[in-house]
Amino acid sequence: MSDDVPDDLWLTDEQMAAWLPFMRTFVQLPHALDRQLRETAGINHAHYGILAMLSAQPDRTLSMSALAHQTATSPSRLSHAVAGLEQRGWVERSQCTEDKRMQYAALTPAGQALLDEVAPGHVATVRRLVFDQLSATDVADLRRILTKIVAAVEG
Repeated sequence: MSDDVPDDLWLTDEQMAAWLPFMRTFVQLPHALDRQLRETAGINHAHYGILAMLSAQPDRTLSMSALAHQTATSPSRLSHAVAGLEQRGWVERSQCTEDKRMQYAALTPAGQALLDEVAPGHVATVRRLVFDQLSATDVADLRRILTKIVAAVEG
């Protein structure tokens, strides 16, 4: 750092020591999860996330706008992804009867069957890469920390 640049323009050494592994994890973990899902199911992590989000709903259905928000995906990107899932018979879209501008996405029985088949391997990979590396206290700390970061990012 230059002497004429204020210190608050840079991360402290301690912040940098936390930031760099965070960024590395942010980049590498999705690739590892994506690779596992492609090898075992021929789908990517984003598509798995959409199917899992729908599966978690009581009626396995969400509005496209709610699904976009919950998966942190732009509406246009989500629409493209859902179209691909729909082609494979894993999701069905339908229009709202009260508001024709609104669409719903619903997980089909074939989509649920795929999740039932793929989820155990995905969960095992998440455990191996993340949770097996952490103590119970670490997991609680991770949850607390990430909840704060998500709140700040989502504003």
